[in-house]
Amino acid sequence: MTKLLVVDDEYEIGNFLSYLFTKKGYEVSVARTYHEVVDHLNQTSFHLAMVDLKMPDTNGLQVLQMIKEKTPSCKVIIMTGYSTVKTAVDAIKNGANDYIEKPFDDIDELEKHVDNLLHVPGAFLDEEISKVAEQIGMIIGNSTEMKTMLKMAYKFASKNINILLEGETGTGKEVLARFIHEASHRVQNPFIGLNCGALTETLLESELFGHEKGAFTGAGQQRKGLFEIASQGTLFLDEIAEASPAIQVKLLRVLETREFMRVGSEHTLKTNARIVAASHVNLHEAVRNRSFREDLLYRLDVVKLHIPPLRERKEDLSLLIQKLLENQPAIEFSHESLAMMEDYHWPGNIRELSNVVTRAVALAEGETTIITPDYLPVTIRERKKVIPIQRQEVESAPEPAGKDFSKSELERFLEQWNGEMIDLLEEQGDLEQVKENIKKLEEVVEKAFVYKALRDTLGNRKEASKKLNTTVRKLRYILNEKGHGVH
Repeated sequence: MTKLLVVDDEYEIGNFLSYLFTKKGYEVSVARTYHEVVDHLNQTSFHLAMVDLKMPDTNGLQVLQMIKEKTPSCKVIIMTGYSTVKTAVDAIKNGANDYIEKPFDDIDELEKHVDNLLHVPGAFLDEEISKVAEQIGMIIGNSTEMKTMLKMAYKFASKNINILLEGETGTGKEVLARFIHEASHRVQNPFIGLNCGALTETLLESELFGHEKGAFTGAGQQRKGLFEIASQGTLFLDEIAEASPAIQVKLLRVLETREFMRVGSEHTLKTNARIVAASHVNLHEAVRNRSFREDLLYRLDVVKLHIPPLRERKEDLSLLIQKLLENQPAIEFSHESLAMMEDYHWPGNIRELSNVVTRAVALAEGETTIITPDYLPVTIRERKKVIPIQRQEVESAPEPAGKDFSKSELERFLEQWNGEMIDLLEEQGDLEQVKENIKKLEEVVEKAFVYKALRDTLGNRKEASKKLNTTVRKLRYILNEKGHGVH
């Protein structure tokens, strides 16, 4: 007979759960104190335990640890109130299978939850994760860290809680955000992504909250914001650390009250959008540096998932390359090329890998179907010569942060760019790499001028384009909008 252990000091809950699951044919034991938990675990091996987080003489995390030590195969569901969801999340990271919030609003859902944990094999979870990943074109690979992280993401996807994604630039944070959306109950509703570092403060406020006609220069008609459009769906806020202090305050209010106002309006609107935020910088460090609000971080960091960089999942490199070549079935990389790529540091992660593969295929077109080292960038072919260990941070030289492009940041980028070019000259790097670096310089400097013009004109693209003696279309192209903005 299947044996259940209920650990809760509230008599009503213990009695209710005992009655509910005994009626279903399970053998149920109830423990209301620490000593009762110890006695039950010493006498019986349980198949599943439902454990309350808060008890007078112990807590759910301690009980979870005892259960896993006594009976590692026992499934554990943590029972929690809303105020302790963060601790319940920690419990899952420490081995609990799931958590449920009290009071239990849907008894049928509770029964289904327990039945699934008891009777659905673990392989089913892996199949479901693989199915969702395949739908969005995500490569899970063989990395243990990646598989563990995705299992966490899948478990939390069904919960109505905010999730914070951390990882280096190019690791695929937006792809993971979409995975969470696809695995959630919100899958039939919109998924909308926005890079908080790509817009000025005025434009970002308008994108997020919408605006009324005439709210500011250029606001020719009323426009819905993303919190309104994605009200029942998922809103992915990339590079959240780039949001200005004023925007951070407004975001905090939305997360606390689920209410907001369009720019220029006095009417309050409600939103049920689920927030998935991401940053390539450590937000706790940003709080210490006073560039990010601690109370906003507390609201966002209910669940934090870290995406491993490509250099820590080298075993997935071949699978990722195959995925990138799926429309080029005749093309393959030579063993020597793969060996060089596996030895490379990949500061730009999967995004850099995608660029390298695309470039190599383009260079080899009409010449060969085998990508030899000659078609790889010099930074991969001669990594140890061109990029000494002490200059690895320079190699990954990020462009100036987001929308600010301060003078000091631009100076820092130019200094790093200059150092890399000197390295290439001294080591006789190939002209293709030189051209790539010059193109990068052009992109960063152009953006710096565009963002300054937008700041000076309060986000008016028409006026900014006049100041720069260019067209609005060119300005949008420089900002990488190219007609793909969210409206």
